[in-house]
Amino acid sequence: MQPLENIRVLDLSRVYAAPAGSMMLADLGAEVIRVEHPNGSDSMRDWGPFLNDQSTYYLCANRNKKSITLDLKTNEGREKFKELVKDADIILENFKTGDMTRMGLSYEELKKVNPRIIHCAVTGFGQTGPLAYEPGFDPVIQAMSGLMHVTGSTEGEATRVGVPIADILTSQYVVISILAALRMRDQTNEGQFIDLALLDVQMSSLANVASAFLNTGFASERLGNRHNNVAPYQVFNCADGPLMICVGTDGQFQKFCLMMEHEEWAKDARFMTNTMRKQNEAELVKMITNMTMTKTRDEWIVLLQQYKIPGGRVNTVAEALEQPQFMARDMIGEIEHEQYGKMKFVKNPLKFSSLNIQYKLAPPTLGEHTNEFQKSSLPK
Repeated sequence: MQPLENIRVLDLSRVYAAPAGSMMLADLGAEVIRVEHPNGSDSMRDWGPFLNDQSTYYLCANRNKKSITLDLKTNEGREKFKELVKDADIILENFKTGDMTRMGLSYEELKKVNPRIIHCAVTGFGQTGPLAYEPGFDPVIQAMSGLMHVTGSTEGEATRVGVPIADILTSQYVVISILAALRMRDQTNEGQFIDLALLDVQMSSLANVASAFLNTGFASERLGNRHNNVAPYQVFNCADGPLMICVGTDGQFQKFCLMMEHEEWAKDARFMTNTMRKQNEAELVKMITNMTMTKTRDEWIVLLQQYKIPGGRVNTVAEALEQPQFMARDMIGEIEHEQYGKMKFVKNPLKFSSLNIQYKLAPPTLGEHTNEFQKSSLPK
């Protein structure tokens, strides 16, 4: 048994944020039906590199789904969609604000068809506000949210995170909000509309950076691999490459000094508390670097583990995917599609004591399951 069995999602979304969210719902047992334009509506299918002509970008957000084609710009397509809505639980879309209304498919119209329907709309800026009708892609959101301002080296330019982090975080909120709406529907027997904006998500994810400014006026700046509030808490160069070391408490710092064979550092007035270490961070970092350069990363990791101090290699993507811890967690899966063959993927990170997430369907080709479309409805 899967937790979301008998839950049907009509997924009209494209690119990453919303599709990645519906994929997680599918992993948990929901029947997710991608509703796509007959000519294709997801530009992600065109982004390389490719596996047997299928975009690996598209593959990472669309497993365990079906795909049917409908042209929602035609009366026939809209009427068929409404028939699907009668037996659906969730509509997920990321059209620009106002597009669903222009097509006659607003939440107000769709809840007339199914009062229990949950409609989750994902946009760059939300359904309200001066930018509501503007497009908002992940890099734009990273820039506007202030995230880029606090990312990168001290001397360098504002830097985008290396993955579409605003999209990724929003996909998590897609799942959270839909699960909450389903639970509420259990109590009220009514659906609702969810207005989810990438900018809101990314702003809420500024966490301690936003809290510091809102409450004290302290504005964080780019610090490279250093921490805004804690020291030593950064990347240090070793004899064979970079190593992240995080000394989060005064107690850990005392153990760290013992590990470094410099117990006198812990008694130095400049370094006795975290506040003092931040004030004298440049001097401390120089002293630590002189030591870390004397050993390899693996040699330091043995010591860090012995002294219970958090630390880890700065891995390449290849090294990260092949590291023993990741492999021990059985986090790489493989699934086969009859048209484009075998594909590997990073599994859903959720692990339960009495639930095994199943990977039944490879990401579908455009309209692959349209033949299951009988008359005007898919049987539930």
